[in-house]
Amino acid sequence: MTDTTFRVVGVDPGLAGTGIGVVEGDACSVIRYSFGCVATASTDPLPLRLDTIYTRIRSFLADQAPDLVVIEDIYSLEKYPGSGILLGKVSGVLLVAAFRAGARVEEIAVREAKKIVCGNGNADKFQMERAVRHFLNHPEPIRPFHASDALGLAITGYFRYRKN
Repeated sequence: MTDTTFRVVGVDPGLAGTGIGVVEGDACSVIRYSFGCVATASTDPLPLRLDTIYTRIRSFLADQAPDLVVIEDIYSLEKYPGSGILLGKVSGVLLVAAFRAGARVEEIAVREAKKIVCGNGNADKFQMERAVRHFLNHPEPIRPFHASDALGLAITGYFRYRKN
């Protein structure tokens, strides 16, 4: 990374799959990107799954040395409060991993990222993936959706915070 580039890692928390997206650009545009996912097995105990996410994300952030890490802010649906609690646990280990890696961290609400990337805060996963793919001129679908969501968070962070 040079003095004129800005690298952002976006992270979409999930216990089964935590999406990772990286965008790097100069003052005008994104010039590089990558994406992936940290998967955990549902048969593994929760502490092991959280440790796997923490260890892999911390190592990844140490390697990437991003200027900013953007993590999706957690929300909970009234109908599924247990899911919100689990996501909170995942988000907690992600925040600690980013802190321990020495990264600056911002949390952004998913609706906000969807509004910025898609123009619609209520966009579904398919719309978000298509908007991210179109923005990056990526030739094929970005899967899993956790990865495209993470790229959307990284893009949002890139344009919101690159001048600060």
